[in-house]
Amino acid sequence: MRHERDNAPLTPARSKVLEQLQQLAGATTASALSEQLGQHVNTVREHLEALVDRGLATREPAPVNGRGRPGWAYSAVDATPEPDTRVRHYTALALALAAQIKRSSRHPEREALAAGDAWGRALVADARSVTTATARRRLLRMLAELGFDPLADRRGTTMRLRRCPLLDAAREEPDVVCTVHLGLVRGVLAGLGAADDGSSIHPFAEPDACVLRLTGKA
Repeated sequence: MRHERDNAPLTPARSKVLEQLQQLAGATTASALSEQLGQHVNTVREHLEALVDRGLATREPAPVNGRGRPGWAYSAVDATPEPDTRVRHYTALALALAAQIKRSSRHPEREALAAGDAWGRALVADARSVTTATARRRLLRMLAELGFDPLADRRGTTMRLRRCPLLDAAREEPDVVCTVHLGLVRGVLAGLGAADDGSSIHPFAEPDACVLRLTGKA
């Protein structure tokens, strides 16, 4: 396989997998790493394979325990995280836009909610309507891809967002930035035809997470 180290920054979710891999003394499997990160093994494996493709990680056959085909063990190529200047630029842009909305709008939260709703609907514009339960699973995957590192309860009605791709901006302007994120959630659910009668997001509700609560019958 040809390894490529392109110049595009890693997504926050993929960066977290790389950081965890870099902290380990030796090789590890996707299954072991998924337990450490609290993510689905298939999601972690996809990130690991992408890191291998970019030359940031290597893989080798893992030791076989008992019967069955051998899996793969992954290692970081080096222990130096990639600089992610583009993410910092996006954060600065988001903060500037949020501050401008707050200064110029008579209803900044209403406009932030509408902007997020439009964003969410655009993300699922080509998707067909699905059940509310399926829509919530789609939302969970989408939030993971966007870098929120979500962890849902069994019913899928409460999600702990353990990371924020715009954390610095959210801390500075939570009324706007976090409301955009709430609009995103509602827009995704509405775009998928899911029932939702007032989902809410609670910024920094826990020491290490924001809490998203979904409403509407599954």
